[in-house]
Amino acid sequence: MSNVKVFRLAYADFNVINAERMVEYYTNVMGYRISEEQRGVTYLSNGLDHHNIVITPAETKAVRRYGYQLDGKLSLEEVQKQLHVQGIASTLKSDAKPGISSNLEIKDPAGNILELFTEMEQPAVGFGTSGIVPLKLGHIAFYAKNFKETINFYRDALGFNFTDKIGESFANFLTCNSDHHVLNIVASNETRLHHIAFQLKDASHQYASSDVLTKNNIPVLWGPSRHTAGHNIATYHHDPDKNVVELFIDLDVFIPELGIFEPRPWHEELPLKPQIWESLSAWGTEFEMDLASV
Repeated sequence: MSNVKVFRLAYADFNVINAERMVEYYTNVMGYRISEEQRGVTYLSNGLDHHNIVITPAETKAVRRYGYQLDGKLSLEEVQKQLHVQGIASTLKSDAKPGISSNLEIKDPAGNILELFTEMEQPAVGFGTSGIVPLKLGHIAFYAKNFKETINFYRDALGFNFTDKIGESFANFLTCNSDHHVLNIVASNETRLHHIAFQLKDASHQYASSDVLTKNNIPVLWGPSRHTAGHNIATYHHDPDKNVVELFIDLDVFIPELGIFEPRPWHEELPLKPQIWESLSAWGTEFEMDLASV
């Protein structure tokens, strides 16, 4: 078993068709702040880190990189050696990204490029004063070819815990901390983003976020509704590049030592343990948009 341990999803780096529109969305609608602009690339901060979202102009939309922070118990050189033993190729880079002095670049079995690092500059630009202003970047969901191998990669190589599933193979939830999931790996014959998710503080914040979207002529696609896996109350909308964005509250808290989730009044059983769920919504609500087909 590897001693390599990721403890948070730090950033997503997007290839964007219309970078100007996407930067406007993240600043004016989402309430992020620009920490740096370099060679046409915009780095946006949730409030503390140098960046949590990176916007890179491109001819086609995609996620260029996902950034994960390691617990720091091993140096990047030691991490590289452990990954090598597992047959995982990696490249150690210096000053490849502003705010991060060095990182280790690897690729998961689905083809996603990951940047592992131990330290990021924290200029503490502060939370935005207008727009939605999430508490943090919460999780990523992506369609994955080789999805079983990809799940094992995150568990065995990077120290993720498996929590829930929806269906036998459709959605697979993993976490590297106490959040119910930091990753949702969706079985597919291709690899691409399913959605990116941001945590809000409470129900009033979620209601207000829908008002912000409406004022900016951005319709809510799905929700609010309480999910089964994770029990988060979620709404979904499209960003300017038609990526699906989730805004959520009430995500389950995982206790790996006990193999259960912290008890909540809305849980169907106590103690609640990881399981296979049959449906998406705990409320049984039906919506025009089926998130399984985005």
